[in-house]
Amino acid sequence: MGKLFTVSAPPHVRAADTTTGIMMSVLIALIPAQVAAVWIFGARTLLVTAVCVAAALLSEWLIRLLFKRTATLGDLSAVVTGVLLAFCLPPNVPLWMGAIGSVFAIVVAKQFFGGIGQNFVNPAIAGRIFLLLSFPTVLMTWALPEAQQTADAVTGATPLAIARADGNVPSLWDLFLGQHGGSYGEVCVAALLLGGAYLLFRKVISPIIPLSFIGTVAVGMFLAGGLDWHNALEQILSGGVILGAVFMATDYVTSPMYKGGKLLFGIGCGLVTVAIRAWGNMPEGVSYAILLMNILTPLIERITQPKIFGARQKTKEEAAA
Repeated sequence: MGKLFTVSAPPHVRAADTTTGIMMSVLIALIPAQVAAVWIFGARTLLVTAVCVAAALLSEWLIRLLFKRTATLGDLSAVVTGVLLAFCLPPNVPLWMGAIGSVFAIVVAKQFFGGIGQNFVNPAIAGRIFLLLSFPTVLMTWALPEAQQTADAVTGATPLAIARADGNVPSLWDLFLGQHGGSYGEVCVAALLLGGAYLLFRKVISPIIPLSFIGTVAVGMFLAGGLDWHNALEQILSGGVILGAVFMATDYVTSPMYKGGKLLFGIGCGLVTVAIRAWGNMPEGVSYAILLMNILTPLIERITQPKIFGARQKTKEEAAA
């Protein structure tokens, strides 16, 4: 008789990936956007990022200490949350406001539900929406790039707000390089795409959600804008579409696992974004779109979960029992 082996419960998958390693890859991918933010808006963006990260780390350490849970600062998830939240803020945001957003993201959106792996919405998205609802005037006041600031003009509208007012939207090239007002981590599409390419190369994220999200926004705004591809390109390059599609909608915990679910999730994010931008009262809708689809993720998983090979479907009598 051959040697017996103890086999653990399936799935039998081994991988070298760790939470810390994945989060480190995300942080590396975010470096180009931070460098671009310093180039466009100045060194204060580094300070805003540092404050948001420090507040996220401190709040996670304190709340887990209060709940008598093991410390999890080493997995770097709190650092990623702090950076992503900071990237969603104007460069001129008060530092204390960024800190409050990080505390809400970590304590309420993450740790109240058990910590990493158990939160049902992306913490950074939740933190941004909390700040947007609490301090709308400050969160909608955008500093201009340092090269465009004058003695009479330090702040200005975002391209989405300009487009809604039928104003002179920056050129596609300026949108691509981030030469306009907005959240400092969102404006430079070139830097975000560079980071996204790194994540795809390292196989940290799947291309399904970003491509379906961005593609849906492009097609939706093309149709809503009177079959104008230039308008569609402006919409993709403006606001938080690229940052949201690449770095937030792809969150492992709050997005579907299966390919069909990822596709449905990305399309849903795009459709909600288009609906808000085209017919809503706000020029931007990426954060709300991702939040809504996060909530719908369990339902999407149930619908798109592949059938187990060899599984027998229950009869009507068994289902009714």
